[in-house]
Amino acid sequence: MTTRLLWFRRDLRLSDHPALLAAADDAAVVPLFVLDPRLAVPGPRLERLLASLAVLREATDGALVVRHGDPAEVVTQVAAQAGASQVHVSTETTPYGRCRDTLVRDRLAGAKIGLVETGSPYAVTPGQVRNASGSPYQVFTAFLHAWREHRWRAPAGDARVDWVHGIESETLPAPGGVEAGERAALRRWAQFLDHHLVGYASARDRPDLDRTSRLSVALKYGEIHPRTLLADLLEPGIRSPTDDVERFVTELAWREFYTDVLWYHPGSAWRDLRGQMSRMRYDDNPSMLAAWSSGTTGYPFVDAGMRQLLAQGWMHNRVRMVTASFLVKDLHVWWPAGARHFLKHLVDGDIASNNHGWQWVAGTGTDAAPYFRIFNPVRQGLQFDPDGDYVRRWVPELRHLPGAAAHEPWRHSEGGAAGYPARIVDHDQERREALARLAEIKELPR
Repeated sequence: MTTRLLWFRRDLRLSDHPALLAAADDAAVVPLFVLDPRLAVPGPRLERLLASLAVLREATDGALVVRHGDPAEVVTQVAAQAGASQVHVSTETTPYGRCRDTLVRDRLAGAKIGLVETGSPYAVTPGQVRNASGSPYQVFTAFLHAWREHRWRAPAGDARVDWVHGIESETLPAPGGVEAGERAALRRWAQFLDHHLVGYASARDRPDLDRTSRLSVALKYGEIHPRTLLADLLEPGIRSPTDDVERFVTELAWREFYTDVLWYHPGSAWRDLRGQMSRMRYDDNPSMLAAWSSGTTGYPFVDAGMRQLLAQGWMHNRVRMVTASFLVKDLHVWWPAGARHFLKHLVDGDIASNNHGWQWVAGTGTDAAPYFRIFNPVRQGLQFDPDGDYVRRWVPELRHLPGAAAHEPWRHSEGGAAGYPARIVDHDQERREALARLAEIKELPR
């Protein structure tokens, strides 16, 4: 029987997996994951990845081969060792992933082994949604309409796979109590549909409530595919097209849009997409950056988010926007510094969604929020954490303040009694400064 190799990357599941179906078509399959030293750096994200790989190894009856090293060398070596005629993958979309795959393809070609791409981590593979002139969309709302009109394939069927065993692999730590893998993702999705979809549109911005799907990590690692989510949400006769359904579909579309932008503009991963904004004047102030990173700015809603990030490797999306705005607009730090900090700690860290989310807040990217849209960290906290529960959970110094008082400890004589820091800047003053700097670049000659 023919042998083929399936190189897992951001598709750590066995169902709804087109590349697996292609690899298993009348062939035995060697499942492989390569721990690329450029990506597999120590931290919460690696721990979560290893937990998912342990679950995947069990799902493949112990056949999953895991090795550290340069992907071009490891993939070619394992494919040759197994006598594989082809290496199958899901299409990669990040700038690094595309360059890496080119190197792997060239190395495999030298060994007379083909690299076959089938499917991608997205409902619609980046580069396929274009306007009438054949150009990519620059505005999300237009992309959303075209993306929905383009449609996507139905979830792929399950494969009957003859796994190849016996190829040397590195050991994996047991997943322990970490929720990881395809079954866990499907279970969480089912729970969300049953208990939290109704009311999602209005409750999704509340970090004090557990009303989001928390599937961002599972989507990052491909433990569940967005096609599966869309099929469950939009299948005729199953659910009515409510505001809650439409809101969730729109959030999935944002993920696809940012990936599409990065596909067409790979340099925007770390550079301002809007050229004029590159002339904005920023500050180099390590102490301010350190206070923001550690959650000691004196603004409770901001500090709660930054501390949640350090403790859980995750942060509610509303709080991500507020903390990002505070760094860029209140502390006047260029957005890549914050994006790097987020990517270092976020278990769901995805360069397209993370970095273009930062550009949206900073006003430097496509479909960007205007630069003059500046989040007020106190008002945001009062609006989306009205009882102060989120702040008190992550900022224990303020647990003695009841209700909304936790958002404005400076208004209470005992506000800092437990050692909570004073505000490092005055928001109103820094808002005026941010707008003044924006006026400067508007006056500069182009």
